Amino acid sequence: MLIVGIAGGTGSGKTTVVKKVMEKFPSEQVVVIPQDAYYKDNGHIPLEERQKINFDHPDSLEFTLLIDHLEKLREGQTIEMPVYSYLTCLRSKETIPVKPARVVIVEGIMILCDSRLRDMFDIKVFVDADADDRLGRVIQRDIVERGRSLMVVLERYHETVKPSHLQFIEPSKRYADIIIPGGGDNQVGIEVLVSIIEKHLLEE
Repeated sequence: MLIVGIAGGTGSGKTTVVKKVMEKFPSEQVVVIPQDAYYKDNGHIPLEERQKINFDHPDSLEFTLLIDHLEKLREGQTIEMPVYSYLTCLRSKETIPVKPARVVIVEGIMILCDSRLRDMFDIKVFVDADADDRLGRVIQRDIVERGRSLMVVLERYHETVKPSHLQFIEPSKRYADIIIPGGGDNQVGIEVLVSIIEKHLLEE
């Protein structure tokens, strides 16, 4: 099993890169595990407090569960991946069964921040993008997908997203084997990643 970690800042184009890579392979050969599914369940905190959680801080993630699930997949076991809602900041009672595959892609902003998780990746990728471009994508996504107002998005960006990016995410770039500047628009970078996965799938 080849485990690929794809990191990068919020709005850097990670999801686009993953989507373009996935278009090249059958779903039974390559599966994606999003970091976002592993945010801690915050049911013990009132909704108003939950909405103030810094989701760009490593403490917001349950790395231990993610590592355990990757180990199980590597051993050939099916896992029950959590489902997380940004609207309620809670885990759903439902889970998504994920079967083992030849290639597992783990995607998320902080996946290179945890040394135990880093050690599980055969290839570490960092999707890089200009700060202004990332902010533009964050504004668009949070308004459309998460129902936040422009003022709330900007306030959150300056209070938590930007400081956490500088403190945790940007420094994790040094662990990457491959850096893809320009996000999902970098066709050459995506093709390099695709060719590495193809090579692994062709090996017996």
